[in-house]
Amino acid sequence: MKTLGERIRELREQKGMSLRELAKQLHVSAAFLSDMELARRYPSDNVLTKMASILEVSPEDLRAYDTRPPVEAIKRLASADPQYGIALRQVVERKITAQELMEFVENKRRGKKE
Repeated sequence: MKTLGERIRELREQKGMSLRELAKQLHVSAAFLSDMELARRYPSDNVLTKMASILEVSPEDLRAYDTRPPVEAIKRLASADPQYGIALRQVVERKITAQELMEFVENKRRGKKE
């Protein structure tokens, strides 16, 4: 699976844009964009939305490659409903792989649509 930075670079290169050219259009430094492509930094929602427009994809397309765990959202869920914390602990203790978890989520999503 590609990272967000790899997806950004791929789309930028498909459009024949240099790193500096895209950075200029985004009003960010080339160093900042380079750090995004290397997964050292991540764009704000505003920058991501503008980038998606420039690269002619949806913001959701780019977000699908964001590999950062939503730590604050997970904390809020576990605080509101302790079962989330228990479920996540079981994922870790049972050594469920990322692929297994993603397949479970995808199967669950498909089941709701059908």
